[in-house]
Order: sequence, then structure tokens, then C-alpha cells
Amino acid sequence: MLWQLISIVFPIFAIVLLGFVYARKHSPDMAAANKLNIDIFVPALIFDVLTSKSFNLEEYQLLTFAAICVVLGSVIVAWPVARFFGYQFKTFIPPMLFNNSGNLGLPLMVFAFGEKALPAAVMLFIVENTLHFSVGMKILSNKSSLLGLFKIPILLATIAGLSISILHFQMPALLATPIKMLGQISIPLMLFSLGVRLIHINWQDWKIGLIGAVVSPLSGLAIALPVGYLLNLPAQQYSLLILFGALPPAVLNYMIAERYNQQPRHVASIVMMGNLAAIVVIPLVLAFLL
Repeated sequence: MLWQLISIVFPIFAIVLLGFVYARKHSPDMAAANKLNIDIFVPALIFDVLTSKSFNLEEYQLLTFAAICVVLGSVIVAWPVARFFGYQFKTFIPPMLFNNSGNLGLPLMVFAFGEKALPAAVMLFIVENTLHFSVGMKILSNKSSLLGLFKIPILLATIAGLSISILHFQMPALLATPIKMLGQISIPLMLFSLGVRLIHINWQDWKIGLIGAVVSPLSGLAIALPVGYLLNLPAQQYSLLILFGALPPAVLNYMIAERYNQQPRHVASIVMMGNLAAIVVIPLVLAFLL
């Protein structure tokens, strides 16, 4: 069991650590690489998975609904905590709802459950990402337009991939191969970028960061465990949903908070300390699942 956990967790945190160590010495500007990942590599990964022969949309309907419940239902636990400590709703709640299903979730689920888990992992990522750019943006600003969703490459790739899957159209190898190769860049780049981000932790706001690091996985697990059980999800999907619920806050929370000037320093502390805490939380959850 111990070696199994190490074999799952080590490759992930090794790449994150490499990014952190490299960033400490060279301070790379990851803006261009991150933009390429969001605009090209991740959409390519999603499109490739959704158009593959092994993907069957009907298999993931309950999982999709369960993921929506986990993301939005986490507010049931997080809101009372925010009120108790006097934290602003717009500051504390989004990082509790929208987790790191991309940078950490995708590679973690693949390493833990194999390539066969990638379609389900992608569906979880799509749910979280779509809700983040719709509900999450609305939380921070009433002026944000839902029409803006259709300008996001990840969502466009999702729509295109699902359309091809529903129509049972077979992508020609001439196109499918380069798309697949581009998609394969995304996961290691996500992990490396996460490591680079960790050098920017602000310890001045350690208290809200520590509370967020505890509440984020607990709120997700508090919803994922009963929802997955009540929906009677298949065993692997249930395990993936639990792992999804335990993921730390997404780095995107900080970027959006900075854009809307919503106490970005506090949000940065929540995000970064939450991802650091994942070094302990994730192995414990994997030990429970495996």
C-alpha cells in the first residue's frame, strides 16, 4: 500500500518540486506558457478525450450531476465558516468551491487510476471549469456576461468534442494525432507551473490561508461522500468524485480575484497554502480509497 501511494504521488510532486526549485533560482515568467496551456494544450487534451473511441457520454451523466453538487454544495460548509471568522463571501467562498481539477486533478487521477480514468477526470474538470467561469464570475461581479463563456477555448473544445462524440464521427488520424500530441503537453506543464506559483506564497495572511486549506477539502468531501453514495455511482467514478472533492483551491481563483480587486492577497494565501496542504491531504485520501 505504501509503495502504491508513493508511486502515485511521487511523479506529481516531483514535477511540482522541480518547478518550485527552478523558479527559486531563475524566476521564470510563466505567463506565455500558461496562456498556451489554457488556449491550446488543455483544449486539445479535452477534445482528444471527448472524441476518442472509448468515450461514451451516457456513462458520465450521473458523475457530471454529482460534480455539480460537489462544487456548488461546498458552500453549505464554507459559508458558516466565513461568517464565523468574518471573512468576505466573495473572498473566501470561491476558492472553497472551485478546486484545482486541472493542474493537480487531471494528473493525479490518471496516476492513481490509470489512463482509463482520463475521460471521467476530464468531465470533472469540465464541470468545475465551466462553473468557475459562469457562477464564479457572477459571484465576483454581476456585470460578467455568460456569453463570455463562448469565447473560452476550453469550453469551445468541449462543445466541439461532445458534438463529434454524439454524432459518432470518427476523427481522421491525420488530425487526431497532432491534437493528441498537443494535449499530452498540458498535464506536465500544469504541474510545473503549479510549482512555479508556489514561490509566491504570502505568509502575512497565514491564518485565512490555513483555515482555507482545512475547509476546502473538508467541504468537498462532506458533499462528495453522501452524493456519490446516494447516486450509486460506479466504484471508480465514486472514488474519482471523492478525490475531486478533496482537491485544493484552483490557482485561477487568485487570477480572478486580482482582476476584480477582491482582496487578492488573501485569496493568494488561501490558494497557495491549500495546495501545500495537499501534500498531506491527497495521500491520506488516496490511502482511504485504495
